[in-house]
Amino acid sequence: MVHHHLRYHQLRKGEDDEEAQSLVDECGNAAYYKRTRPKLLSLIFLSLLSCCFVLAPCLFSFPLYSFGEHDSLVAEMDAKTTLCSSISNGTICCDRTAFRTDICFMKGDVRTHSSSSSIFLYSSRNTNTFTDHASSISGEGKGSEEEQLQHEKIKPYTRKWETSVMDTIDELNLISKKEDYGTHHHCDVRHDVPAVVFSTGGYTGNIYHEFNDGILPLYITSQHLNRKVVFVILEYHEWWITKYGDVISQLSDYPPIDFSGDNRTHCFPESIVGLRIHDELTVESSLMEGNGSIRDFRNLLEQAYLPRIRSLIQAKEQKELSKMNEEQRPLPPSPELVLETGKVEQQQVHQLKKPKLVVLSRTGSRAITNEDLMVQMAKEIGFQVKVLRPNKFTELARIYRVLNSSDAMVGVHGAAMTHILFLRPSSVFIQVVPLGTEWAAETYYGEPAKKHGLKYKGYKILPRESSLYNEYAKDDPVLRDPESMVKKGWEFTKKTYLDHQTVTLDLRRFRKHLVSAYEKISRHSHFRS
Repeated sequence: MVHHHLRYHQLRKGEDDEEAQSLVDECGNAAYYKRTRPKLLSLIFLSLLSCCFVLAPCLFSFPLYSFGEHDSLVAEMDAKTTLCSSISNGTICCDRTAFRTDICFMKGDVRTHSSSSSIFLYSSRNTNTFTDHASSISGEGKGSEEEQLQHEKIKPYTRKWETSVMDTIDELNLISKKEDYGTHHHCDVRHDVPAVVFSTGGYTGNIYHEFNDGILPLYITSQHLNRKVVFVILEYHEWWITKYGDVISQLSDYPPIDFSGDNRTHCFPESIVGLRIHDELTVESSLMEGNGSIRDFRNLLEQAYLPRIRSLIQAKEQKELSKMNEEQRPLPPSPELVLETGKVEQQQVHQLKKPKLVVLSRTGSRAITNEDLMVQMAKEIGFQVKVLRPNKFTELARIYRVLNSSDAMVGVHGAAMTHILFLRPSSVFIQVVPLGTEWAAETYYGEPAKKHGLKYKGYKILPRESSLYNEYAKDDPVLRDPESMVKKGWEFTKKTYLDHQTVTLDLRRFRKHLVSAYEKISRHSHFRS
């Protein structure tokens, strides 16, 4: 994996400052929250006094919302009972309790305004007469800031703890105003379904992050809407739409909107800004509305890629048929040709009876230097082997087709292991774990594989199987105690273990894992075609 996050031990800078915000929800439609700072001390006193009277019924009738990130009780609440699971019309509610992501909900007259990086909510809530009168005395309420009932800021990307990447994500203003001001901000396009707003910036471009930080959270957040949703995308990329268009079409019946590139005002009845995320490459059904699961997500991938796979098969069959027609001869085949054809057909039948093993091959760092010998050994054990070398331009449907029809997969720890999502449940997954990657390999791919129903085995290499064995003394902590060395930080880990290490498998030792995989697969009565 390109970005290795070391057990999330990074400090979350500024979290105490950020959580100074709070939500004031409606209480009998009698009050609103206005983020303004009166200039006169007398106005401060009068405003506080009025708030005491207005908010008293709320304080004594309903429990207060808590948005502190350290509130463990709130943090453990599932998605079915979250803080913003039910909000009133004309309300902005932001849930900032999660470690990985913030998410805000806007309900009512929602309108986009890309030039100011804003989404407005025009509210019909009645305002407090006394507060309005005090504002008019002080001369406030005329500027654009004074029109605001509520103002939230959010970066809709699912790595909020990681300051370095979040600094690159566009920030949105979510602003609630009185409906009177909506006349100056008319709708160009009206939608009768909700919007889900998210960013495809950050680490997009890395297959792991594209699924873990984007596609899976998008599924988690929007699947309950049954495709009646419009996706509004910040930092929109045409290549991303091309790459994931098949999947997006399974989640939404509507074309996605480029927030920055489309200057029209889009109006929605409600909006979800930001995405929910559960864990690495997974879906926790207990947190899902409707109890969706990771297997349901895989079924969605099946539906997304199946039409393309069918077209690939048809194209291949057509090509083979054309080739056969070109090679047709007027004379009947000779006995030798009939005998040879029979042998080929027998070989094909025999090949079909073999379990399929896919090797996800790497070049450069973390490559298996004796991969050819390992492949030959797998064939001798009884596998039909396919070596797959995907790159960022490889069509996902083609990768899905290969892995979906396989019985086992072998690969070295890295972003390409994200393709375990394409394996069928009960498939065998062997992950080769280089030095210094043990925790990441287990966390990012090992544990998710088990949740997917895969038969997972991590092959932890010995120091002598690493290229680092020839570069460091045998008692050097880099070889002897990689776990302590990765605590030096991301840069050291990346330079030493991720970018500067190859693997030469101990074939005798690795053979045991392949034989075990073969035996597990052979217990089934059939193999995949």
